[in-house]
Parts: sequence; structure tokens; C-alpha cells
Amino acid sequence: MKRTYLQLALASALTAMITPGYAGISFGDANSETGKLTVAGYIRGNYQLKHYGEDADDQKLRFDAAQLKLDYERGDLFGHAEYRCYQYERLCDFSTMIDAYVGYHLNQTDQLVVGMQPIPFGAGRFWGNSLYGSINTTAGLEDVHNVGVNYHAELPTATKFDVGYFAIDGGHYSGQYTPDSGRYTSNYVHSDDPTQTDLQEKNMWIARINQDIALGIDGLGTQVGASYWRSDINNNSTDQTGRREAWAVFGKVNYGNLGVTLTGGKNDVSNKDLVQPDASLMGSYDSEYQVANKASYYTVDAGYSFKNVGKIGHITPYVMHSRYDKDMDAAKDSIRNIIGVTIDHKQLSLVAEYIMGKNDPFIGGTASSLAQGDDNKWNKLLNLTLFYYF
Repeated sequence: MKRTYLQLALASALTAMITPGYAGISFGDANSETGKLTVAGYIRGNYQLKHYGEDADDQKLRFDAAQLKLDYERGDLFGHAEYRCYQYERLCDFSTMIDAYVGYHLNQTDQLVVGMQPIPFGAGRFWGNSLYGSINTTAGLEDVHNVGVNYHAELPTATKFDVGYFAIDGGHYSGQYTPDSGRYTSNYVHSDDPTQTDLQEKNMWIARINQDIALGIDGLGTQVGASYWRSDINNNSTDQTGRREAWAVFGKVNYGNLGVTLTGGKNDVSNKDLVQPDASLMGSYDSEYQVANKASYYTVDAGYSFKNVGKIGHITPYVMHSRYDKDMDAAKDSIRNIIGVTIDHKQLSLVAEYIMGKNDPFIGGTASSLAQGDDNKWNKLLNLTLFYYF
């Protein structure tokens, strides 16, 4: 795929004008034989102040990540690829593919997409404004990118629906600390620890429907919807096949610059494991941790966008509450709350978030935080991220 994009870029550069801008650099024309290729991305720095653990404060600005995106258009055909490189201790000690897909516009509203892509589950790819993400991102329910095919259609009644089949997860790429968790999405993984589950999710059938509701109030937009996810969970230790059944209902309200999104649902996993039937090993960002198989979950997000504030640009403050409520007896529920603001100025963006986590593996917790829980105390993190887009 990378070779094909490179060939298209070189051919287009010889025959068409290069168009630079905030959205990247474009080569060619979408209506030409060679099509149009757009190269974009960002580099970002990060500063963290941790209020948990011993000697945990990381009070220095450091390089955090770089992103490269390629977008291709030719008539009704389109494609997209995104790769990210992260730095924990040294440059690109963790890197991963985010998306790699091709698609075709069947008409002005309907399309078919094949490849590694966001699955149509929940209110959208993201269930809120947060950069860090909700606890349900860590639990593998939000912002999930798997490999398969998705059909999107829209009806004249303002009804939109998606039907997708995803054969496998997005896979492991490059990491230093785990054998199978060098990935962006939280998926089921295997470990060097023989006491952990060894699972792989396959044959994911996912459907979503959402409906715009007109209430006759100027500036008010409302939307409600639901989604369903069923898949096979292959247990490589017992040679048995379990299953996942998950559902989500959601609603969105936008009034002027104010936006509110509510998402809730149920995750029900049978892993067919003899040692750990109540929790399963998942991994992402080169970390592995257990997640309770059965839980109810919620995310509530509200944000207000101030447009063109003086010479600054756009300013968007927001708040988010998310929780993963486990069905296991004596298990402690996992919660992540975020207060944040995004400031956009031309090719720069600053995201400041104050994150409060309880039984959260990424906010001062342990590998068991999303399963049995940990000390049930609040841990806090100030996370500042500066983006430069090209």
C-alpha cells in the first residue's frame, strides 16, 4: 500500500500543482486519471504532572508522538492510511497503524469501506471531546479500529445506518514491553505470563442506526441511536470459542456552540477460560491489563466551542464522566473524569486536561484495575499536549 501511494504521489507531482495548507500538501486532482493524494500529519509535545505514586512527577516537556496521514481520491474511489510513532523512552519505541482502508462512494450519502477502519459502535469514533479518552476507550469499546468491511447508508427520513463485518482485530505492531500489545486499539491479546488468558477476537458483526430528530427549534439538533456488536472469542489455551455481545444506546444534542453526548450500554463476554472466567487480558499502547468480562458502561460529555476568539482562534472547554460498572461480586467500578480545554490557533493546538481516575490502569492503577479494581483511591493527572499540524 505504501508503494502505491508513493507512485501516485510522484506521478501527480510531475503533472499537477502542489497545494500546501493547514490540511496538508495535496498532489494532483481528484477528477484526473491519477487522482489526488494528500499528505498531512502532526508532531506533538507533552507535559505531565502526576499526583500518584512515588517520585511520579514527570515535570518536563518532551516529544510525545508524530502522525502521518495519506488520503487518496479519484472520482468515487477514496483511500486513507494513518500511522503514528510514539516515544516513551526513545524515539518510536512504540509505533502503530491506526487506519488503512479503501472505499467507494455509491452515491452522495452511501459508501462501502474495506480495510482497517473505525468500527460503527457507539455514538461515533469518539464519544466526547477528550484527547486522552474515556475509561471505555481503555476497555476496548470506544475508538476501536479493526479489519473488515462496512456499509454506510442514509435514508431521506434522516436515518443513518451501518452494517459491518470485521474478520480480525488491528494487530500488533511495534512495542518494547509486551509481546502483543503494540497496538492503538485495546484488543484481546496474549502475554508472556502463562497465568493470563490468551484470546483473539474474530468474526465481529456490528450494526448501528441513528436518527436525526427535528424539534422545530432554530439552532437545535438532536440525534438518538443504538448499536450492537457480536463476535467470536477464540481461547487459544482451551481451544474453545466464546463470544462477545455488546450493545450501546446514545443521544446527541447540539444547540449553537454547545454539544452534549450521552452513551451507555452493556458488555457481555464469555471467554471459555478455566482459570479466569470473569476477566480477560486486553492490551494497547504497549501495555497489557485485565478487563472484567461483564459490565455496564457510561460516558457523558459536554463541551462549548467559542469561535474566533480575538487573535487566538477557537477555544473549546469540556467535561467528561465515564465509568465501567462491573458485574463481578466485590469488584470495584472503574471511573475516569476529565476537565479539559482545547485551544486552536492556525497550525497549533494546545489541549489541557485534568484527569481523575479510580481503578484506572492508565491513571495510577494496576493491571487488575479494570477487573477486580485496585486501592479504590482517586489518582490525578495534569496532561498538556501541544500539536503542530502540517
